[in-house]
Amino acid sequence: MTATADANPGAGAAQTLYRWRWAALFVILAGEILDLLDALITTIAAPTIRADIGGSAGMIQWLAAGYTLAMAVGLITGGRLGDLYGRKRMFLIGAAGFTAGSLLCGLAVSPGMLVGARVLQGLFGAVMLPQGIGMIKEMFPPKEMGAAFGAFGPVMGLSSVGGPVLAGWLIDADLFGTGWRMIFLINLPVGIAALLAGLKFLPESKARRADRLDVVGAALAAIGAGLLVYPLVQGRELGWPAWMFALFASSAAVFAVFVWYELRKQRAGGDPLIMPSLFRKRGFSGGLAVGIVFFSGMAGFALVFGLYTQLGLGYSPFKAGMAQIPWSLGIVVGFGLAQAVTRFGRKVIHGGTVIMAGGVLGVAATLQAAGVGVTPWQLAPALVVTGIGMGLLMAPFFDTVLAGVEPHETGAAGGTLTAVQQLGSALGAAVLGTIFFQLLGDHLAASGANFEHAMDVTLWVVAGMLALSFAVTFLLPKHPRPDQEPVH
Repeated sequence: MTATADANPGAGAAQTLYRWRWAALFVILAGEILDLLDALITTIAAPTIRADIGGSAGMIQWLAAGYTLAMAVGLITGGRLGDLYGRKRMFLIGAAGFTAGSLLCGLAVSPGMLVGARVLQGLFGAVMLPQGIGMIKEMFPPKEMGAAFGAFGPVMGLSSVGGPVLAGWLIDADLFGTGWRMIFLINLPVGIAALLAGLKFLPESKARRADRLDVVGAALAAIGAGLLVYPLVQGRELGWPAWMFALFASSAAVFAVFVWYELRKQRAGGDPLIMPSLFRKRGFSGGLAVGIVFFSGMAGFALVFGLYTQLGLGYSPFKAGMAQIPWSLGIVVGFGLAQAVTRFGRKVIHGGTVIMAGGVLGVAATLQAAGVGVTPWQLAPALVVTGIGMGLLMAPFFDTVLAGVEPHETGAAGGTLTAVQQLGSALGAAVLGTIFFQLLGDHLAASGANFEHAMDVTLWVVAGMLALSFAVTFLLPKHPRPDQEPVH
């Protein structure tokens, strides 16, 4: 099967629409669901996992950071693999690998095996996810493109609401005696269905001109990111030896070599992993800074809040998942509100930052007032505000940042931004998780007072990160380009 919807309608040629395009869209959305559900499930499941198979506090951080770090590194090249070798083929390979990684997660017998399987999930997810956008652009005519991309919004909203609740319910239900393992094993029927449906309904699709893979650049980026995240997670448990700080310095050196190599490759007429010209644009560089800080704060908040509700407040996994529903619903509301105020451009991001910071500080105030007896209902108002601010910030973020780049740079810039989003999530789990555990001390079975102090300080750090995001947002373009295609 070949999609021919990429014919140029402006040339007057007859355009034959791909007959299975809507079925193919559902297959692509199934891949999105796999990623969205697995990105945050360990924030609910981590305490139960650790109680079963052991591991340190660092293992809890690695369950989140390992997945998102692998995703960040893989996304940079995942799209190019589809351009070179076929998007359908790479989607199926990614889906198969992600499903296999989920099976290994469910069968894990040690912390190391589980973290390794999470990394495998992230890598294959990075191969699978970028292919959908290219296929949608080829399958759908312009008049249907908005509806096709519009389906991502409800899927993201439902997944953000249902993911934590589903994880908590599966753990408490202990189906077939599997306990926490079912949160990964449930991916198997979804993944297998996506594979079978993908074989039938996905179109053959390949770019007419594909950039060559920059293997050296990808390796340098992966090494630099790993040298940065590893000491952030493990430094606390190892007592911050001098060689940990040497790793930080090595990370900076590797990234410097990466920049030099990419510039050299571009001057030689090659295909660099990331277009160096992008970083000369103030709006794009500012967007990377905002993305790193904001997504770090968001992911760190999700991790610490999930841990605190269970370890500090004594919630069951299901109750902890239910407690996050107001936050998730707030995100959905924020996305909706953002569509109504798009004309205000950058001010929407500023407003979202302020509202989210107010919600985070509201959570802190609620915890201080109610103490360890706080209920999900008491937390709900502040979490709704937090979610609304987050949705207002996220909805226009990508399009606003990309307004500062040239049209021919949009694809590369969008891929870089998405990778930075995942890298920020990994850094958030590393940095804020380390702050939280450092304040608790060596044992997770700390007193209620220790938990309250650790959570309070962490929330203030998140608020500080949002204040920094507010300041850096002034570097962004004031408005997206009116003719700019939405980025998902």
